[in-house]
Amino acid sequence: MTTALLHTAQELHARTRKGRRAVVMTMGALHEGHATLVRAAREIAGPDGEVVVTVFVNPLQFGAGEDLDRYPRTLEADLKIAEQAGADAVFAPAVDEVYPGGDPQVRVTAGPMGERLEGSSRPGHFDGMLTVVAKLLHLTRPDVALYGQKDAQQLALIRRMVRDLNFGIEIVGVPTVREEDGLALSSRNRFLSPDERRTALALSRALFAGRDRHAAQEALRARALEVPATQARAEALSAIGESRAAADAHAVATAAPGGPAAVRAAARQVLDEAMRYDPPLEPDYLALVDPSDFTEIGDDFTGEAVLAVAARVGATRLIDNLPLTFGTLGAAS
Repeated sequence: MTTALLHTAQELHARTRKGRRAVVMTMGALHEGHATLVRAAREIAGPDGEVVVTVFVNPLQFGAGEDLDRYPRTLEADLKIAEQAGADAVFAPAVDEVYPGGDPQVRVTAGPMGERLEGSSRPGHFDGMLTVVAKLLHLTRPDVALYGQKDAQQLALIRRMVRDLNFGIEIVGVPTVREEDGLALSSRNRFLSPDERRTALALSRALFAGRDRHAAQEALRARALEVPATQARAEALSAIGESRAAADAHAVATAAPGGPAAVRAAARQVLDEAMRYDPPLEPDYLALVDPSDFTEIGDDFTGEAVLAVAARVGATRLIDNLPLTFGTLGAAS
């Protein structure tokens, strides 16, 4: 198939539509993570539908001192990746097409959720992000739009905006794509030197440490619940490496499952160690939050949660996250 390159909304609207239109929004510099989104969109749209990839570096979501000017622009390569992944069209508008007359005076406000974590570190970022997403949804007129779960807070805010403002568009989250060493794919990874990349691996290792601690706690609790008597329960715990003095079987069986505090501590230990690397990791935040509003969860929390981390390595700022489930005998999602 040949992927059309379009620069105006008029060109896009002139296309004949038969089935569903699925849109993948990007800022360009496409990589395998974006390609995964496009392939997922192709599957949702089906053979009779249409997949549109937007490529637009949005100036509204870059704050003072951020990397707008050095953000990679690789449209020719992006077009090839989009085509190989199954896109029907790439919509790459100029700034004047998206913001005719200059910066918009009326914008979407992210609200309290947009002031936490990423919003606290990057004031105004989510207002700019939601404003351009709203405009691109109107310009592309999709039935469904797909976003990566790596940007978990962004995804949550887009879902909230679409629901609160009655956009009538289905929002689909696609799991994070990682490189073989565990680093989450990001357009900013190309800025890392080899030494900086080794340090950056601490982000995913911290998340995996938290996930593994949670899984171990869940396994211990499940084993404890399977054994009927107190003495037998204690023996079972000893058999899997927990001494009687370290963990009373009844306490384990009745404790809040998963232990958010222990998950945070396991992840924090990895980040603390990475602060002593050369070059060092400079953590921004580590949070275990409720994805409905991105507030920190308590030890009695049950349900879906997100373990999120952000840090800077040299001049490059990276984010990552993992979903976890608390309150069941299942391990991490």
